Amino acid sequence: MHTIARLQRQLAERSLRSFYQPILALVGEGHYNSHTMLLTSQQLEVIYRPLGERCFLEGKVGCGKTSTAVERVLYLMEAGVPAHQILIYLPQRTLARPYQQALAVPGVMAGGAVTILTLGGLAKRTIETFWPLVVEQAGFGQPREWPIFLTLETAQYFMAKLVRPLLEQGFFASVNLPPNRLYSQILDNLNKAALIGFPHTEIGERLKSAWNGSPGQLRVYEDVQTCANLFRQFCLEHNLLDFSLQVEVFVRYLWPHPLVRQTLQSQYRHLIADNLEEDAPVSHDLLREWLPGFDSALLIYDHDGGYRVFLGADPVSAYSLKQACNIQRLFDTSFVTDPPLQRFERTLLWTFGAQPLPSEAETGAPAIFPLFERFYPQMLERVAEEVARCIDEEGISPAQIVVLTPYLTDALRFALAELLERRRVRVRSHRPSRALREEPVIRCLLTLAALAYPEGLPPDLLREFDLTTALLQAIEGLDLVRARLLTAIVLRKENGLPTLSSFEQIQAETQERITYRIGERYERLRRWLEDARATAPEELEVFFVRLFDELLSQRGYGFYRNEQAGELTANLVESARKFRQVFRESMNVNTEERNREYLRLVSEGVIAAQYLRSWQAEDEEAVLLSPAYTYLLSNRPVEVQFWLDIGSSGWYERLFQPLTQPYVLSRRWSKGRVWTAAEEAQAAEENLRRITLGLVRRCRRRIYLGYSEYSVGGYEQRGDLLRVLQDSLEMMARGTSWGNSGRTGEG
Repeated sequence: MHTIARLQRQLAERSLRSFYQPILALVGEGHYNSHTMLLTSQQLEVIYRPLGERCFLEGKVGCGKTSTAVERVLYLMEAGVPAHQILIYLPQRTLARPYQQALAVPGVMAGGAVTILTLGGLAKRTIETFWPLVVEQAGFGQPREWPIFLTLETAQYFMAKLVRPLLEQGFFASVNLPPNRLYSQILDNLNKAALIGFPHTEIGERLKSAWNGSPGQLRVYEDVQTCANLFRQFCLEHNLLDFSLQVEVFVRYLWPHPLVRQTLQSQYRHLIADNLEEDAPVSHDLLREWLPGFDSALLIYDHDGGYRVFLGADPVSAYSLKQACNIQRLFDTSFVTDPPLQRFERTLLWTFGAQPLPSEAETGAPAIFPLFERFYPQMLERVAEEVARCIDEEGISPAQIVVLTPYLTDALRFALAELLERRRVRVRSHRPSRALREEPVIRCLLTLAALAYPEGLPPDLLREFDLTTALLQAIEGLDLVRARLLTAIVLRKENGLPTLSSFEQIQAETQERITYRIGERYERLRRWLEDARATAPEELEVFFVRLFDELLSQRGYGFYRNEQAGELTANLVESARKFRQVFRESMNVNTEERNREYLRLVSEGVIAAQYLRSWQAEDEEAVLLSPAYTYLLSNRPVEVQFWLDIGSSGWYERLFQPLTQPYVLSRRWSKGRVWTAAEEAQAAEENLRRITLGLVRRCRRRIYLGYSEYSVGGYEQRGDLLRVLQDSLEMMARGTSWGNSGRTGEG
């Protein structure tokens, strides 16, 4: 430990030694660090548990469980445990931020580096190490070749290559879905089969046996099974491993192998497993078998979690690990929410029938503020005014404000961003399931790439509208009217291929209307693209980097000092690089063809893979616009929340996915049982409870409830979230009237 931290530790020991004497008697002396003064005795007792124990720590969000786990990691290293022997196991990479920040402090780690892995990361790393042991046993068709690991995007590419001909034959004729959603739902079924632990060949039968509707849907499930089988066979033949195959190969073939298990158990001696409730059953099975091999283990479980149920998470399976631990602890004091919000949380629990109300009235400042308006646009205006007031009058940081909706559509995002920016409030948004092409910055880059490499591209990839929006993004100072005028003049075809004409060829009167400054910037862009077109095709990730660096990020162009544009460009570069890496030399795909295939893939609306830089922008001083579930998965508390459209049923009802069903494809659902309206209603009620409590527990000071009598479509809304909130607020307003009347669903 470096000098400053050592001095801080010594000061902490002197001032707190008498207070923590009982704990020191249990765990021994001399294990304080610079954060000790911020920890409770309950946390310290867990942090300083002796080695040789397996501890299960549970509690609601905001009770200091992850902070305790971070300190436990630091304590283990201070106690002499080499960093490389510590494994931090998480369900999602984005949840690693608290650990990464603590471990990034200079002088903290010694003896290597702490390993942070998810099930997918562990599977990929193990397959890379022990590939020769499994290549033939698992049935791969090229035993002398190394594996190729697919991202979500590249998996969709190969799925599209197989499914597109079947669509022409009439597959999924009754399904009204964009191709990208169709591909992703088939992949989602394969992922669930691997994460739950049943053969992928049973997907269709499980879905069919639970269906209780029109017989025509049964044919859809048969088509799903056919496509899943084709994709799996194709992957095996070409040594391609999508996420589902990575998990299956690891769990079925590698983990049971004595050499693999011995290697992992000798490499990792201490385990920290956080957010168990968001992980899948096969991950819990793995931990249950692995636990006896660790010198120490700390397992952490959040009450009322499980937001990733639609991705295979199983809170019931996670909680069963409690019995495998000899030490069990419960944290129940929130360090996040202020007392008024804690009171609101208790009232919500009563409304859901989970606990009785206190016998005495509670008083305090209000924490819930309704923003009720008659029409939807008026509600958005009211929300924008209140966000600006919180920042300007109360001094709340924009980064501590989040605006949440059940769905964040392009129209809603644009409207909110415009209203807030008009009030000089910076805005950022996060939608991880958003297709790459839906981002204007990425559409701009794709359009310019299509102009540089036009041969063989689909005719609808470059339309006048695409060029207009690309020019708006690329050239600073250009407005929509002049962009449309410029596009109509310069976009031409030469030998059947789209090209751009020179600004100098435009009539002088029109040049003046567009302005010579804009013309100069356009001409520089056109010449850059012409130079790229005249040379041999280069890899697209190189093209995007050069275009950004040499032109678009320069003064006078749209990406100049635009951090979001830089982030999105980096995502696109990473996507193009990973796409290139899935092609072997034996596939005989040259650079030009590979570029063409990638542009076609993205133009079809491929769903983006997970980019960590998009999740790690929370330090940016901007108000976050986000779907509620996305915010919950980021696991980050804020000062103020705005809930929009609380009358919508989208807060708790699952989206109908015609090719999959997350509750049927789970370990909790018995094969052959029919899914009925009663199960649907119960799932919606559980989702409502989970999301409402999760949001409240991640807010420190205040929640605003945005509601309009008429929705954006002009319909009245009376969803269950509105009813639950009304019952809770009414009970809080009664003060001393803590009777049992008024509970949701009664009377």
